Order: sequence, then C-alpha cells, then structure tokens
Amino acid sequence: MKHCPVRLAMNAHLMKGLVFILSWSLWPCFALTQNYPVKPIRFLIAFTPGGPSDLLARLVGNGLAQQLGQSFIYDNRPGAGGNVAGEMAAKSAADGYTLLLANNSILATNAALYKKMSFDPVKDLAPIVLLASQANILVVHPDLPVHSVKALIALARTHPGSLNYASSGSGAAAHLSAELFQSLTNTRMVHIAYKGAAPALMDTLSGQCQLMFATSLSVVPYIRSEKLRPLAVTTAMRSAIFPQLLTIAEAGVPGFEATTWHGIVAPAGLDKSLILKLNLQVNALLSAHALHDRLLALGADILGGTPEAFARYIQKEIPKWSALIEHSGARAD
Repeated sequence: MKHCPVRLAMNAHLMKGLVFILSWSLWPCFALTQNYPVKPIRFLIAFTPGGPSDLLARLVGNGLAQQLGQSFIYDNRPGAGGNVAGEMAAKSAADGYTLLLANNSILATNAALYKKMSFDPVKDLAPIVLLASQANILVVHPDLPVHSVKALIALARTHPGSLNYASSGSGAAAHLSAELFQSLTNTRMVHIAYKGAAPALMDTLSGQCQLMFATSLSVVPYIRSEKLRPLAVTTAMRSAIFPQLLTIAEAGVPGFEATTWHGIVAPAGLDKSLILKLNLQVNALLSAHALHDRLLALGADILGGTPEAFARYIQKEIPKWSALIEHSGARAD
C-alpha cells in the first residue's frame, strides 16, 4: 500500500505540534527543578536539640546544604510525640521549602496513641526518602545494681513501682519499648516523659531516672565512657556496633523487638520533580563516605531508597506498631 504524501505531511506536522505542546507543558517542571532551591529551606525537627532526631537532621541538612548550594534553617518544634512538628509540616505550603525529619512516632504510631490527630500522616505528608533505622539500647545508671536483663526483671518484680524509666515523650519509641518490656515481663515501672531525648538522657545520666530505652545515636558515647551501663539491644539481631550485647529476646524476653526509624517528608502535593530531586540528593549523600561512616559509627543502619519504597514501608509499619500498642496497652498522656 502506498502512503498518501498529504497524509504523511499532516502526520509530520501533527507530531511536531504534539512534541511542542508536550515540551511546553513539561517546561514548568523542568524550570522548577532546575532553579530549586532559590531560598533557604526550613527543616522541621520534631524533638528537642541534642537528641537523635536533631543530630540526624543536622548531619543530613548540612550535607544537603552543600550539595544544593542553599542553607537549611533548623526549626525544633517538640511536643505531642512529634505531632506538633507533623501538623506544621502538613499545613505548610507544598513548595519544597519546608521539610520534616519524621520518625516512626509521627508516621506510624501516633494515630493509634492519640484520640485526636490534627493531620493524617499518610494523606497530608509526602514521603521523600527513608534515611536510617537504629536500635534502642536498654541502659541503666551505673549505680543501679543490675548487670543483666534478668537481674533488672527480678529487681522490678521485687520492688514494683520503685524504678523510673525516662523517655523522649509519651508514645515515643522509648516509651513503647518500655511498655512492651513491662507487658512481656510482668513488671511495673514508673514512666517519666520528657519533651525530647536529650533531657531524658540527661536525667538518666544524673541518676534521676534509673533506666532508659535510648536510641543508639544518642547513647553510644555514654556507653563507651561508662557513664551508662548497657544491658541489651531491642532489635531482633545483635547490633554491629556492640556485637557483644545480647538482644532483649536472647536475654530472656522472647518475642521482644522494637526499632526506631527516620525519614524525610514534605507537605502533600509537592511537585513530583522536586520529590525526585531531593530523593536523589539524599541518596547520594547517604552513600558518601563522610556521612555514611559517621552514621555507622553512631549505630545507625543506613537505608535510603525511592519515595515509593518509603511510602510502602510506612504502610507496612502502621499495622505492626498499632498491634504493638494494643498489645502493650500504651497510651499517650
């Protein structure tokens, strides 16, 4: 069959027109990505300065600032287990100039812990990248006469309500770890909630609180200086940074497992091109030796990955932590 010259000419003109229209429609996305960022980026941190979330946010933010050529403004907004910062992020403009260093409290557990939520972590926040996970380490003040998990359980059972444990807030990972521990060991301890990991850790170091399920990012230096005594890690597998430490399950509490994870999210509705750009920049940063080695030294397991993988991870974590909360009976104060 012979092709009509007129039809071929028309098809050629039509294709050129479609290419022009497509290019013109995509140009705002290209321009947006190419120019971004043109002003400082606010990085919301849901907990107090000096804690693991704050440390991780500043390590990552400083690296991104160098890569993007724009400064990061760190904005600590502690309160309600991370919900204060979560709400601020959810209600901010979806323009790429507000990011949130979120964790499993904000994205996976608070909805089950709090009767009322002012935002929906799934619908109102856009996942960008999963950064890292870390073990919580059960630590005690050196003056407490216990050197094993079994000894701690025996003391707690002998003197119910006499031991205080610190946490970074009601519903935080440290709180849930302790509640699960008590549920599985039939013990009763007193919860002392703080507005962040840093003040909780300070009072544990001073002996005001006898123990804490502390994140590895915040507690490693104090274990090495023997200012705190580690008893066990909360993960299913032993920690690479302290391989001699038993897991709590190995130490006599079968079925115990709890971890903390962190990721970067933005207000829902952020342009996909900006999400992709930020994701690529963070993944490049996580693979760089300087940050990679620093995080490993602090006991963090580096994750990374795509925005879609992070979204799937959140959807998987929500029912797991909801079941843990129901099992332990934990509730936000």
